Amino acid sequence: MFWEILLRIDSMVLMGMVTTAEASNLRRLVMDHKVSVAEVFNDTLQKSDAEILAELRHFSERNPRNGFHIVHVCTEMAPLVSVGSLASYVTGLSCALQRKGHLVEVILPKYSSLDLDEVQGLQEIEAECYSYFNGQLHGNRIWTGVVYGIGVTLIQPLYYSSFFNRERVYGYSDDFERFTYFSRASLDYIVKSGKQPDVIHIHNWETAIIGPLFWDIIVKQGLEGTRVLLTCHDLNSQCLEHPEKLALCGLDPARLHRPDRLQDTTKAHLVNVLKGGVVYSNKVVIMSSIRSKGRVIHSLSHGLDHTLNIHKNKVVIAPCGFDNSTWDPSTDNFLPQQYSVKDMKGKAVCKAALQQHLGLSEHASPILVGCIFSEVSDVDLENLRAVFLKARRIDVQFIIKGISKISIVNKLGLVHEPLKDKNVRFIDGHDEKQSHLIFAGSDIILCQSFHDPVLQVPLKALKYGAAPIAVNSNDDGFRNFVEHDYETTNFSRFISSTFGNMSISQALDEIRNNPLKWKRKIMDAMEMDFSWDAECCDIHASAYTAINNL
Repeated sequence: MFWEILLRIDSMVLMGMVTTAEASNLRRLVMDHKVSVAEVFNDTLQKSDAEILAELRHFSERNPRNGFHIVHVCTEMAPLVSVGSLASYVTGLSCALQRKGHLVEVILPKYSSLDLDEVQGLQEIEAECYSYFNGQLHGNRIWTGVVYGIGVTLIQPLYYSSFFNRERVYGYSDDFERFTYFSRASLDYIVKSGKQPDVIHIHNWETAIIGPLFWDIIVKQGLEGTRVLLTCHDLNSQCLEHPEKLALCGLDPARLHRPDRLQDTTKAHLVNVLKGGVVYSNKVVIMSSIRSKGRVIHSLSHGLDHTLNIHKNKVVIAPCGFDNSTWDPSTDNFLPQQYSVKDMKGKAVCKAALQQHLGLSEHASPILVGCIFSEVSDVDLENLRAVFLKARRIDVQFIIKGISKISIVNKLGLVHEPLKDKNVRFIDGHDEKQSHLIFAGSDIILCQSFHDPVLQVPLKALKYGAAPIAVNSNDDGFRNFVEHDYETTNFSRFISSTFGNMSISQALDEIRNNPLKWKRKIMDAMEMDFSWDAECCDIHASAYTAINNL
């Protein structure tokens, strides 16, 4: 109901029923009185825009505002369109921020491949919204709806209709033109609809051009109080282009093709779009659950180290989170018996149910190790094979699950054939109930990295009382390098002190030889909160506060 009213205000502005200034005041009114507004306007869908406007104008009670208005301009959002880690991040963070009293909305391209099943109240605003591109104004159809309580706006180009009417989201030769069009159209829509957000939150290179666009062109159009925050999920993807292409969205190439602005450090004849986002944003959040700020800047920035070092005071590191409304053993309806750190009996029930489901022996008391892999990660087959062969001599059961569209059993043929064993099971395909049961029934979960923004395997393992042990190609099979640095995340420091530097052999030895110490580690892990609502949300809220105080 809250978002239905806000989206109807957008429609009123585009239809010319209210001024942008009045619309901004009405949004603040709704935001500050969410509960009261929902009670008064309980039949919004049956009323016309004119009726709602009249009632809003009579609804004059006001309280001090207590949250930020944040607009995400991005290219992915779960469950509408998911390619990588950005999708779950946008949805998870937005929901967490809104639960803490902030007003959050999302602007996306209207891809032809969008999954619209979870969009409530999807409707087209009956007014074209024009945006600048390649020397003239072009019309866009605007669609609005609500996803998991978050207001969503979809922009559909008319003249450039082919930009988002494609099979894939990324990977085309005109990606710069596609996402630059969307970025400029999003800003023009924000201005036209009278929104005056505290923060425009942009993501990766695809919307990084909003940084220079905002400060060089848009800010004087009523957005003087707005600030820009950039999140980087992949510093390796930066988008290098010829400077003259910047003119497509109205930017001045000569002004921006400079070393302290968008000029690429290595290929000086090109501009670097992600660099421009770093330079022109008020804050830069780099998503890294494990690596420290210094390590990211100096060793993992793929040529952006000089720029990031200059702007290091506005760079912060944040961890990924997970959805604890879905992944919590104390409320998980997929489990045969729920459990918590205060009552762990259900975990043994889940383990027995998992063993029975997969035909594993329930009579002995072996250690159960779950492995969950996807097509986006590299699996070190030789290491897996060596560790499985060693571990099966000490009565360890393995469950290897692939959630790839391509059979992981075929990929793991090198491992699979020598290990046709009573204690090893290979599973293919996505089965939500089965995945939950593997986390709940396992003592250890092998994961490809502690920084796992797509599957979030380590975070879910900790919540379900299973120890995450990371896989890489070191001689001892399963190890992970965790940094000791004050500028790392709480998650990194916790993992470093528990399971981060532990091999599978060490984990198995500790379970057998020091069960009390192991149990204490597991219980401590279950009590930690690494969901979107915790450290990730807090770091972003602090960043929003910092830039709004500038």
